[in-house]
Amino acid sequence: MTWLSIIISGIITYFSRMAMVALIDREMLGTKVKEVLNYVPAAVFPAIIFPGVFFNDFGSLVQITDPKIYGAFIALTVGFYSKNVIATIVSGLLSYWFIIFIILK
Repeated sequence: MTWLSIIISGIITYFSRMAMVALIDREMLGTKVKEVLNYVPAAVFPAIIFPGVFFNDFGSLVQITDPKIYGAFIALTVGFYSKNVIATIVSGLLSYWFIIFIILK
């Protein structure tokens, strides 16, 4: 019964979100709405990243010496100067991995 509930809720969620993408035509939206929607990824991305970087598995704040904070700072710096999402993600991951596997080992 639990799996059936999960599957049904997943299908309902998928179709309710896909309806907005499939049924709404870009020409139906005004220029002001399009301008506002351009800021959605920039607003959502930090909300997804912040808890993973600054909170540990128990929900408390990590210490300033945590390697995730250094990786996020490097990624933020690269993203600011390069304006490239892929370069930002790759630099953050590589710097984090370098810190935990090379420096802290």
